[in-house]
Amino acid sequence: LGPERAAAAVAELDTDDAVELFEELDESDRDELLQAVPEIERGYIEQALSYPEDSAGRLMQRDLISVPAFWTIGQTIDHLRESDDLPDEFYEIFVVDPTHKPIGSIPLNLAMRTKRRTIVADIAEDEPILIPVDMDQEDVAFLFKQYDMTSGPVIDEAGRLLGVIMVDDIVDVIDEEHEEDIMHLAGLTEGDIYSTVLDTAKARFSWLLVNLLTAVAASLVIAQFDAAIEKIVALAILMPIVASMGGNAGTQAMTVAVRALATRELTKVNANRFIVKELFVGVANGIIFAVLTGILAGVWFEDIRLGYVIAAAMVINMIVAGLGGVLVPIGFGKFGIDPAIAASVFVTTITDVIGFLAFLGLAAIFLF
Repeated sequence: LGPERAAAAVAELDTDDAVELFEELDESDRDELLQAVPEIERGYIEQALSYPEDSAGRLMQRDLISVPAFWTIGQTIDHLRESDDLPDEFYEIFVVDPTHKPIGSIPLNLAMRTKRRTIVADIAEDEPILIPVDMDQEDVAFLFKQYDMTSGPVIDEAGRLLGVIMVDDIVDVIDEEHEEDIMHLAGLTEGDIYSTVLDTAKARFSWLLVNLLTAVAASLVIAQFDAAIEKIVALAILMPIVASMGGNAGTQAMTVAVRALATRELTKVNANRFIVKELFVGVANGIIFAVLTGILAGVWFEDIRLGYVIAAAMVINMIVAGLGGVLVPIGFGKFGIDPAIAASVFVTTITDVIGFLAFLGLAAIFLF
């Protein structure tokens, strides 16, 4: 298009859409295009780009409807009809004080069915949900979900109205954050499917290296009981059952915990109750599968003692799996680390190590 035609197109966009476009450009292309954008729009875009990435300042659009508290509904409607510079879409009219701080909002449906002489301050919904300009987009999405918002006013440090965030942008944020969490659980990046073979291999290498190191840790545990495994081959046959069951149980608990943390359902208030619940779930499932695997091993190898050993190991590992699946994500969250990034590696390592240690340790004690 060339910078002039592209700049003319950018000037027609809402601020948030223009900012999203500039975020995707190389620095040289960004600077060239910015210089061609009209001065007013350029100022808005530059200000938005100065805010932290993934913040409310990047999401907001500057076009909104705000009216003083002393206006009537009639004045407000006349203003909307006569103005040539209205947002393409808006759902609320924001009521501001003389310092341009939002003191309330009026949904359009309420404005349309209210008599013209009514003062806007009399019908405005006071105590609006205000969004600081530097708030993280995940927290903004949580507010929209928690309060069923269709739009939200963004304020600066002084509390003045800067812009508005629309629900369609929040839908994009929720989709983006969910995709990011799913990718992080496997150690992948958002653009992994579109990357070259070399870039994809590099991105996955570090994650696989961590997995290798944790697998070595589990193997070192097994190596401590090599003499026992040589004497009873059944131990080598049954080991994967204990580790696999613990790994799956841990992944289930971890998935629930990571989701609950992401949606703010798991907090300091209910964390202990959630941990205790997963403990009892581990005990219940451990007992059930202990009976099943104990009978299977006892009948298969005609050794009732072996059945008792694997049953005890199953109970221990299922309890540890449930606790590990909850405590690891919570611990990551307390240290400011995204639980979705590496929780799966640590939970799997814990269940493998404890599973092998419990099974082989009990076998060494009771079978020899």
